[in-house]
Amino acid sequence: MKFKVDGKEYPCCTSLTMKYIGGKWKSVILIHLKDGTLRYNEIRKLIPTVSERTLSLQLKQLEEDGLIVREVIPTDKPPLRVEYSMTDFGKTLIPLLVMISEWGEEAVKWDPKIEEIEE
Repeated sequence: MKFKVDGKEYPCCTSLTMKYIGGKWKSVILIHLKDGTLRYNEIRKLIPTVSERTLSLQLKQLEEDGLIVREVIPTDKPPLRVEYSMTDFGKTLIPLLVMISEWGEEAVKWDPKIEEIEE
């Protein structure tokens, strides 16, 4: 069975899933949001190797796809306080994200090329 989203065709359910979580950072962002709301700077600190531009773009795509919600909280003076959290639709991905993370832990045991480094 094929699927179409925003004019783009997806040949199978796997490719459709990857439309939502594919790429280097989307799953990483979502796994950090699974436990609750985070501010932009909190996400930046949790994922220090992502550039600000890339993080902003990925957050925007996740929001457009309906997986996260962006809430701007008014403040007396700039900068604005912006918080991100998962939508109910986004939360349906939590079991998958946990399994991906657990698989990564197993990969460390199996693949000799993987080095664990100190932070």
